[in-house]
Amino acid sequence: MTRWASTVVSRKWWVLSLAVVAVLVSGAWGTGVFAKLSSGGFTDPGSESAEVARIVQDNLGPQTPDIIAIYTAPEGKTLDDIGPEVTASLDRFAAEVPTYSVTSYWTADAARKQLMVSEDGTKASAAITVDPDAGITAATFDDLLPKLEVEGIDTEFAGNSVVGVAFNNRLQQDLVLAEAIALPITLVLLVFIFGGLVAAAVPVFVGLLSIFSALATLRLLTLFTDVSSFAINVASLLGLGLAIDYGLFVVGRFREELESGADVAEATRRTVLTAGRTVLFSGLLLVCAFSGMLVFPQDVIKSLGFGAMAAVASAALLSLTAVPALLAILGHRINALTWRKDAAQRGEVRARKFWGSVVTWVMRRPVAIAVGIVAGLMVLASPLLSASLGEVTYTALPENDSARIATDTLTTEFPTTGNGATLILRGTDGTAPTAADGAAVAQAAGRVEGIGAATVVASGNELVAVQAVYSEGVTTDDQSASVDGLRAITPPEGTELLVGGGQATVDDGNAAIVHWMPVMIAIMVGSTLVLLFLAFGSVVLPIKAVAMAGLSLAATFGVLTWIFELGHGASLLGVSPAPLEATFVVLILAVVFGLSTDYEVFLMSRMVEAHEAGATTEEAVRFGTERTGRIVTAAALLLVVVTGAFTISGLSIMRFLGVGMIVALIVDATVVRMLLVPSLVKLMGEANWWAPAWMKKVHAKVGLGH
Repeated sequence: MTRWASTVVSRKWWVLSLAVVAVLVSGAWGTGVFAKLSSGGFTDPGSESAEVARIVQDNLGPQTPDIIAIYTAPEGKTLDDIGPEVTASLDRFAAEVPTYSVTSYWTADAARKQLMVSEDGTKASAAITVDPDAGITAATFDDLLPKLEVEGIDTEFAGNSVVGVAFNNRLQQDLVLAEAIALPITLVLLVFIFGGLVAAAVPVFVGLLSIFSALATLRLLTLFTDVSSFAINVASLLGLGLAIDYGLFVVGRFREELESGADVAEATRRTVLTAGRTVLFSGLLLVCAFSGMLVFPQDVIKSLGFGAMAAVASAALLSLTAVPALLAILGHRINALTWRKDAAQRGEVRARKFWGSVVTWVMRRPVAIAVGIVAGLMVLASPLLSASLGEVTYTALPENDSARIATDTLTTEFPTTGNGATLILRGTDGTAPTAADGAAVAQAAGRVEGIGAATVVASGNELVAVQAVYSEGVTTDDQSASVDGLRAITPPEGTELLVGGGQATVDDGNAAIVHWMPVMIAIMVGSTLVLLFLAFGSVVLPIKAVAMAGLSLAATFGVLTWIFELGHGASLLGVSPAPLEATFVVLILAVVFGLSTDYEVFLMSRMVEAHEAGATTEEAVRFGTERTGRIVTAAALLLVVVTGAFTISGLSIMRFLGVGMIVALIVDATVVRMLLVPSLVKLMGEANWWAPAWMKKVHAKVGLGH
């Protein structure tokens, strides 16, 4: 860090120019990521249901249509009247676009024909499955739908691929809108925080660069793995927020060094060695937190983890290159364009006075403060006892979205398509199951509670496929119980039975998340304990930091459960109460844990700095809180603005993420970090700095210092 600080000062123009050019060029290339995003990845590829899906795909071909076109007969006409026009349109589509199958009400057999007409007889559907090898992407998929429209006939489009593309399009629109709203508000807030326009512009500048950097990193990842469409919003907005937070921290320290009388070069060096080291350490902590997401088998969680890690790395790297180089160039002009000459100094004095009085008040009654806050957070966490995990469905789209409207039409006006489970019976000793084996399994499946009927739908290629249809009116929980019942069926001798289907896939995915969650938590907690020890040389401080992060998490998920699952205030957010979506539970867990320890580093680094300079514990607490209170609360406020932009999304799951971030940041950066932590440090006294003698020796050799 010392060598890098000297490099930034001596070659400031080169460092800034290279950083900006590299980010802009790579970011321009990175904009191509939008055409390569995936809307899938929620399935555990190693699960039983995924194996069933592969078997069905390989032996029976695609079973789920990409597009379901719903045609409504105009007033005065019947479905038979519009049949020739629709059929001609479908034939032209099949001739122009590589398709696997095209089946409509007008061409289906008698049994399927009954399922492709609405109950009032005014609407009919056509199921189109695109050739999986046709190379059609999310970017080109929208061009297919107009080809299926017929002039004078109202047409709606549903289907898995249609819904997936609707999610992609909505996420891209939300990203542009969120950034357009967040950036101006952030700049205004920074002007008030710093008391000047130039100082405020630096964090926003690096925030803009971080967006380009995140796009480039995600585009690079698409060359090696699937990247979820959700990852682009998470990476861009998280990178923007962290870059602004880091920029705020670095600029604040630089101005503090200038005020102490240091010249520009020395102020830049000290800033890199203090705030820069803290930013580097913070980024490392956050990367470790997000790396825990890579243990899950679902591609969507891995890509969210990669996206978040890319955002953190981009923000930290730019804060250690472009920001200090720009500060070295600006020098004392960092305080230019203020509404009064001493605005910055007066603001800092007022902030230190305020936080000094707050921490003094806290340390006079540490027991009452600590007990009261912990009790309050536990009350907020209590709804967690009622929490359950769910899935992302089309209902996460806005109510006015055309894909959601069409899917609602399909589910409410058309007969059931036989939602159920798929059973695959295959031999284990090299012989194929017999017809009698398949019939026996179908008969046993039909007796499972919640199953209305079960029939053999295919036989051959050394396997038998059975379709088990759920009874009318069964709930999601009932379907899960039915899947368990189907899997409990004892298969005929010499065979094995696999159960798949929609609910089985959801259950297997959630089971994988529950199974791997402890591993993720162990990685986050273990890496945090080690890194914080290397930073502070204490055993107690890392344990306290993890405990505080746990409290913040519990309170956050308690509030989310109370709103999004139990439905209190859900109507105000325009969402329907439902179980918590498992993928975003994992994401929020990683983000909140990482940010909690992040703010802990900001606060404790100044306390440790004061204590090592000879201050008592109480003096160190006061010094650390006075010097970081304004920065931590301002950083949290800015991150609330940026990530709170998720709440304007039309997607309920993105609102879930936005509300979770707002709650976590407010709770952690104010109540926990500025009140609970000082009270606990005061209560523990000199024990805060304790570590066994042998660990002190380890820290002396390999510690990260301050």
